[in-house]
Amino acid sequence: MSGLNTKPAPDGGWGWAIVVASFMGQFLAYGSPQSVGVLYPEWLNTFQDSKGMTAWVGSLVSGVGLIASPICSACVVNFGARPVTIFSGVMVSGGLMLSAFAPNVQFLIFSYGIVVGLGCGLVYAATVTITCQYFDKRRGLALGIVTTGTSVGGFLYAAAQNEFIALFGLDGCLLLIGCFALNIIACAGLMRPLHLPAYYLKQRAAMAEKAEENVLEKSPVVEDPVKKTQSIVLITGDTKDTHEKRKLLNYVTLVRLMKKKQKQYSEYLHSIGQVLQNRVFLATCVSLFAYCLGAYTPLLFLEDLAQSEGLITGISTIPLVSIMSIAAGVGKLLLGVMMDVRWMNSIYLYAVTLLGTGMALLIIPVTKNYAGLQVISAVLGFFSGNWSVIPYMTTKVVGMDRLTEAYGILMFFGGFSIMLGPPVAGWIYDWMHSYDLAFYFSGGFVLLGGAGLFLSALSCWNKNQEETKTPDKEYTNDYDKVATVA
Repeated sequence: MSGLNTKPAPDGGWGWAIVVASFMGQFLAYGSPQSVGVLYPEWLNTFQDSKGMTAWVGSLVSGVGLIASPICSACVVNFGARPVTIFSGVMVSGGLMLSAFAPNVQFLIFSYGIVVGLGCGLVYAATVTITCQYFDKRRGLALGIVTTGTSVGGFLYAAAQNEFIALFGLDGCLLLIGCFALNIIACAGLMRPLHLPAYYLKQRAAMAEKAEENVLEKSPVVEDPVKKTQSIVLITGDTKDTHEKRKLLNYVTLVRLMKKKQKQYSEYLHSIGQVLQNRVFLATCVSLFAYCLGAYTPLLFLEDLAQSEGLITGISTIPLVSIMSIAAGVGKLLLGVMMDVRWMNSIYLYAVTLLGTGMALLIIPVTKNYAGLQVISAVLGFFSGNWSVIPYMTTKVVGMDRLTEAYGILMFFGGFSIMLGPPVAGWIYDWMHSYDLAFYFSGGFVLLGGAGLFLSALSCWNKNQEETKTPDKEYTNDYDKVATVA
C-alpha cells in the first residue's frame, strides 16, 4: 500500500492533460471574480445600496479563498483533486446562479462572496496539488501555465460579462457564466489521481484490520452433550470480558489520540511564534497586509470611477480590469524570470513592486482621461504579479523548514486585508462622495508597507545574513518545493 503513494512524477505524458484541465479549471472559476469590477457598477444601479456595503461582495470573493486555504488544502489531501474539483464546480456554478436571483446586497455577500470564494479556493488547491504530483523537473513551467488561467480568465470574462449584460441583463449574465462554470466538473474528469488520497488509504487500512480480526476470531466450539452447559457459560464469560477489554482499549486509544493532537497543535503554535519573532518576516506580514489593503481597491472601483467622472460612457470594449488581468499574467512570468538572476534579491524586488504600486495609486486621482487610467491599470496589473515572488522571498527569510507555517501566516494576513480594503475605500466614498481620498488612502498604505519592508531588510542585512541571503546551490535545490507551496 505504501508503494501506491510513492509513484514517481511522470513529468509529461498524461501530465499535460492535467495541465490543460487545471488551466481551464482556474480559467472558469476565477474569470468572474477577477473581473468583478464590471459587475460592481451594475450592482450599485440595481440595489441602490452604499458603495461600502456593495464592496463586500468583491472583497469576500477574493479574500475568503485565501483565509480558507489551509482547509481547502486539507480537503484535497484527504479526498483527492478530482472529488474536490467536482464539488468546487458545483459551488462556483451554484453561487453564480444564486446571485442572479439575489434580492439584495446581503444575499450577494453570501452567494457570490462566500460560496463562490470558497469554491475558487478549492479549485486552486486541487489544481495546484495535482499538477505538482504529475511534474517534478518541469514543475515550475507547469505551474506557470496553470496559474495564468486566472489572468486569462479575468481578461476574457471582463469583456464577455460586459456583452452579456448588454444583451441579457445582469441576471442573464450571471446565469450564463454560472452555466459556464459547470464545465469545471468536466475538467475534473481528466484529473486521474497519481497518488491515493489519505481518506482512501484510511479506508483500506480499516478494511484490512477488520479482515484480520475476522481471521483471528475463535473457531466454533464443538458441542459435547456432556459439557454443553459448561461451554456455554465459559463462552458467555469470555465474551463479556472481551467486550469490556475492547471498551477500555478504545478509551485508552482515544485519550492517546487527543494527547497526540494536542502536542501537535502546541508544536505548531510554538513554531508560528518562533517565525513571528523574525524581524524581516514580521515586516513582510505587515507589508503584505498594507499592500492588499490598497492594491485591490482599483480592481473593484476603477470602472465606477471612470463612469462617475464622465471619462467614458458605460464600459469600454476592453475594460480596465481586462488590462489589469492580462498585465498581471505578464508580471507573474517576468518577475518569476527575474528571480532566476543570480544577483537578484527577492525582498528588495518585492519592496520595489510595492513602492511602484503605491505611486500608481496616488496618481489615479489626478488622472483626468481614460487613456491615463488604462496605462495605470497596466502598471498596477504588472506589479500585482508580485505574488509569484512571495514563496521565494519567504524561503530566503525563514528557510525551507518553516516555509509551510510562514506561507500560511502570510496568506491569512493577505486574505484578511483583501476583505477589509475595498469596503473601507467604499465607506470613504460614502463619506466624502469622492474617490480621491480613497485612492490616497490606498496608495499611502501600500507605500508605507513597501518602505517599511525595504528599511527592515536593509537594517538586518549584515545582522541576519542567513535570513536575507542563502547560498545559490541551496536555493536551486529547493526550487521545486517552493513551487509546490506557490
